[in-house]
Amino acid sequence: MIQASQSKSLYIQVLIAILIGIALGHFWPDIGAQMNPLAVGFVKLVKMVIAPIIFVTVVVGIGRLHDTAEVGRIGLKAIVYFELMTTIAMLIGLIVGHVVQPGVGMNADPASLDPRSVAQYTGTSAHQSVTDFLLAIIPDSVIGAFAKGDILPVLFFAVLFGIAMGKLGERGRTVVGVLDEAGAALFGIISLIMKVAPLGAFGAMAFTIARYGTGSLVQLAYLMFCFYLTCVLFIAFAMALVVRVTGLRLWQLLRYIKEEFFIVLGTSSSEAALPSLMAKLENMGCNRPLVGLVVPLGYAFNLDGTSIYFTMAITFIAQALNIPLSWGDYVVILAVLLLTSKGAAAVTGGGFITLAATLSTLNGKVPVTGIVLVLAIDRFMSEARAITNLFGNAVATVFVAWWEDQLDLRRARIVLAGGTPPELAEPTQPA
Repeated sequence: MIQASQSKSLYIQVLIAILIGIALGHFWPDIGAQMNPLAVGFVKLVKMVIAPIIFVTVVVGIGRLHDTAEVGRIGLKAIVYFELMTTIAMLIGLIVGHVVQPGVGMNADPASLDPRSVAQYTGTSAHQSVTDFLLAIIPDSVIGAFAKGDILPVLFFAVLFGIAMGKLGERGRTVVGVLDEAGAALFGIISLIMKVAPLGAFGAMAFTIARYGTGSLVQLAYLMFCFYLTCVLFIAFAMALVVRVTGLRLWQLLRYIKEEFFIVLGTSSSEAALPSLMAKLENMGCNRPLVGLVVPLGYAFNLDGTSIYFTMAITFIAQALNIPLSWGDYVVILAVLLLTSKGAAAVTGGGFITLAATLSTLNGKVPVTGIVLVLAIDRFMSEARAITNLFGNAVATVFVAWWEDQLDLRRARIVLAGGTPPELAEPTQPA
């Protein structure tokens, strides 16, 4: 309750800040144009914790895979499913962004977005070959990768570290547990940073309106509309098809987890509904050990809504800055996101963190500070991201349980239809 209340308060604060920013940028554009440092400062605060959060998230996710044949098989199937669905989500986001072009006409000037903050990405590495790009993933120094905020080397080291922890048995689980606690502290930092999100949103909106006029609101509103619609269509078609393969119906499953839907809607965090979601999936007939593995794994690796957001936001920023992206660029974006999206946390601000991380790997073609253009509406897109992620993880667990023959279909049909599970029904009275 407290978390939902605090999130609602932040939501209102951001909304008020945006309205004030619009008014300032429209009526006093000279002052509004000077508010950009507030937005840039917020972006820098977020970038400050990108590398450690991605490291901890990936290590804990991999390190929790115990070295047994059954768990390894379930984990592999889950990861295959996650990769397939998140890739489909990214492709849908790219196609929608490319076709509807929500950022075209905004005509934002990249030079006005504080070019000093992107100088580190536009140096000699701006024209790397594929070989140079792949070799750059291997860090010269792990500490150096963290210090520079080089995301791909951090990810590479995190994968190796996680695999090593998984092979150490009990000792490895101890280290993973410590890192999990460290991750909680890092997300605590993110919670603190998000408290100043209204200032960042105010600065971003005041600057955007002052520089580009109220007409820029049309593009922002259009982007939000397209994103929400894309998430709805992804759930209604892609997820419905997956659930239908198992012999169940999507609408019944969504109705079954309606309480979790409202928890996520109030907190903008799919993680807030994790315990009750796991309990409901077990109650409807999914094997408990499988639920305990697939659901937490999905919260780190199966972020369908966030994946749609990444590609749509990147195409919007590029279009708003009049930066043409070729299909080759889209392929690179997908390849990078297949790595960086796995570091996205299912908490408020997680999508924004990984968006910044992904742009930072594109060698300056689309400047990282371009996220200032979507900062003001990021908070209002987080609900759709979190809800789509929630539904995606519920569907993923049901599908993997069916795939592993660890789903009691008879029980699932009874529960989803609103009935009482067999063992909880009233005993039949003898004649």
